[in-house]
Amino acid sequence: MTIDDIRIKIDEIDRQLLRIFNERAQLALMIGEIKKELDLPVYDPSREKRIFEAMKAANPGPLDDEAIVRMFERVIDESRRLERIRTKGL
Repeated sequence: MTIDDIRIKIDEIDRQLLRIFNERAQLALMIGEIKKELDLPVYDPSREKRIFEAMKAANPGPLDDEAIVRMFERVIDESRRLERIRTKGL
């Protein structure tokens, strides 16, 4: 494979990730609505810990577990931020 071939594949994966990130965010918004109805906090540290542990256990590499946790921390942080913004008006 050439560099251009590899970059085309990376671009395809990036588009898939974008779709998946937005799908995950939409689901987080749905959870945010339910949490608001039930008067539950947006932040659930035990849930986040379970996510991190599950992702580390499923990680085949080459990214190390710390990198995986950092990436998911960011994804979860953005989902939480979106929940807070969107559920304020509900």
